[in-house]
Amino acid sequence: MIRKLKIILEMIKFEHTIFALPFAFLGAILGAITMEQRMPSWAEMGWITLAMFGARSAAMSLNRLIDKAIDLRNPRTEKRALPAGLLKSAEVILFVIVSFALLFIATANLAPIAMKLLPIAVVMLVIYSYTKRFTWLCHVVLGLTIGLSPLGAWVAITGSFSPAAWLLFGTVALWLAGFDTVYATQDFEYDRKAGLHSIPARFGIAKALWIARSFHIVTAFGFLALFWMTDLSWAYLVGTILSIAILFYQHWLVKPNDLSRVQIAFFGMNGTLSVVLFLFAIFDLAVLHKW
Repeated sequence: MIRKLKIILEMIKFEHTIFALPFAFLGAILGAITMEQRMPSWAEMGWITLAMFGARSAAMSLNRLIDKAIDLRNPRTEKRALPAGLLKSAEVILFVIVSFALLFIATANLAPIAMKLLPIAVVMLVIYSYTKRFTWLCHVVLGLTIGLSPLGAWVAITGSFSPAAWLLFGTVALWLAGFDTVYATQDFEYDRKAGLHSIPARFGIAKALWIARSFHIVTAFGFLALFWMTDLSWAYLVGTILSIAILFYQHWLVKPNDLSRVQIAFFGMNGTLSVVLFLFAIFDLAVLHKW
């Protein structure tokens, strides 16, 4: 059983939770300070962590289930746990059910509005896996889905929305859409042959990289705008500048005729970006502002 769980966690790339979790924490803390002049409790942060684990685990497991046949025919993904026969579909379905249960339990312990909005998050988590079958905007749909993590955390703590919350949502959504577009360049040829939709398959690798850069230019402005719309000060601004530099470096690593460093750009750079921005923001809020 433990071995199966390890395989499942490897299959869903559990370590990639680092992409969204720091932004969920940022949404929760920034929302509580902006709207209620307080820091979230440890219990609230714990429930948000559990909700993030449940949501992402359910979404990634569903994605692997839904794409099992596609992954089997793709040389890059044919050795994943399901197509390789290391896991049975029934085992993954059970993990999905448990993951959604964790999401439900965590949400029930946060602001009441979070439970009312939960169906929207669940629909987004499920529908993303099908979008590559009919639209090249699948990366944007994924971005909007992951962008719900900071927005949902904000609402779960405060029980309300604000312009800053929507800005954080849109900024994270475009950040995710941008680097997912870069990641999708690896499957450019296979997607075209299989009739799957993606920005690289639709526009070619060179144009796709420019589209990803455009997404990230808007992301950079979004991070900067958050500085002006909240009580964040110079420390967050320093973190923002570093994060923007990481964005530019990511695009310097990947070139149309050299995709060998896509994995570094995808995981290494973006994981670093989310952690850096969060740490500087928390230093700003918790130390400089003494919350």
